[in-house]
Amino acid sequence: MRDAAGRVRSGILGGAGVVVLLWAVQVRPSARPDALFATAAHLTGLLAGYGVLVLLFLMARVPAVEHGVGADRLARWHAFGGRHVLLLCFGHGLFALLGYAVHTGADLVRAVRELLGYPAVAAAAAGTVLLAAVGATSARAVRRRMPYETWRGVHLLVYLAAALGFGHQLAGPDLAAGAWFWALAHTVVAVLLVWYRAVVPVRQALRHALRVAEVRFEGPGVVSVVVRGEHLAELRAEPGQFLRWRFLQRGLWPTALPFSLSAPVRGDTLRITVKGLGGHSRRIRRLRPGTRVLATGPFGALTAARRTRPKVLLIAGGVGITPMRALFETLPGGPGDITLLYRAGAEEHLVLRAELEAIAAERRAGLHYLLGPSGAAYDPLAPQALAGLVPDLAEHDVYLCGPPGMAEATRAALLRAGVPAGRIHSECFSF
Repeated sequence: MRDAAGRVRSGILGGAGVVVLLWAVQVRPSARPDALFATAAHLTGLLAGYGVLVLLFLMARVPAVEHGVGADRLARWHAFGGRHVLLLCFGHGLFALLGYAVHTGADLVRAVRELLGYPAVAAAAAGTVLLAAVGATSARAVRRRMPYETWRGVHLLVYLAAALGFGHQLAGPDLAAGAWFWALAHTVVAVLLVWYRAVVPVRQALRHALRVAEVRFEGPGVVSVVVRGEHLAELRAEPGQFLRWRFLQRGLWPTALPFSLSAPVRGDTLRITVKGLGGHSRRIRRLRPGTRVLATGPFGALTAARRTRPKVLLIAGGVGITPMRALFETLPGGPGDITLLYRAGAEEHLVLRAELEAIAAERRAGLHYLLGPSGAAYDPLAPQALAGLVPDLAEHDVYLCGPPGMAEATRAALLRAGVPAGRIHSECFSF
């Protein structure tokens, strides 16, 4: 996985290098202030346009990228890239404004008014405002207060922002050099988006004909949804992965949500286990058997392929038990090789408990419930506590899944306990 992530990162940085090279080919040395501003506007504009293409590529759900890099890391890259693309867009606008004002002798207010009189510039400004709105909703303080459905709807504005910005690029001189590069880059990203965001989901829906078979109560606010379909082996869904599910029932169909498989694929059956954290996920409890389901994927890299050691420690927090339960059953290993630590606030919050205990007994695997409020004085996931539960902790691969705060704290504890960073494999449940 690290190799795949490194190749993708190198490809992105290499593309940025090509953009800078294309800019350098067009630069005409000049010490005039307006020319300097124009040159800076040219570079920031090219990099901003390239950055938007990278963001769209990361959103395209290309299986090789999703599986090789992992959903968690892609989300972090997307957030990191989005912030820098916004800065480049603002920088491009500021340098262009200053260059225009110096060149024409206009004051800034008049320069803004005159520049916005050009349709392509006005379109680009509108696109930047849309990107800023997307960025604002991605701030952690805002995101925590926003329903997933609203957040996702706002993020779809990225496509409109990209289209408005592309119109501005076509109208300006920035693409004069290296037109072949920009044509190729835009074509590749557009084809990937259409294929994996539109064609593949429709094809999967027709091929697998998924329907809800059963909705099963598992605990307070938690249900398992059993889905049946055809040719499910073709999905090649592995334990630890997730799909994006759209249930074609009133109140549910507009939004596709990511849920992990809570059991391995068995014949014609898939199963997810869902906790009602938001309005959409709470409505899943009211699903009716027979409801059509559209599912795309699988996605995620929290699979057996990341394993490097004979012994494995699985750590789950809250609803993060869902992929861990599937891995607990299927990861190869003899007696004592697999251990699961399940963190929950109280005993009644344990989900799929009977299944976990049956798997542990059959495989002679370790299973420990770590109960208690997260703010308690004693932390069962502290380095000393982990070392006490798993004496040879540093010799394990560790799979970690849970809420962001718990996952971050546990990762830090594992590092302090001597587990190498390369053997900590994690995905957290957040948007």
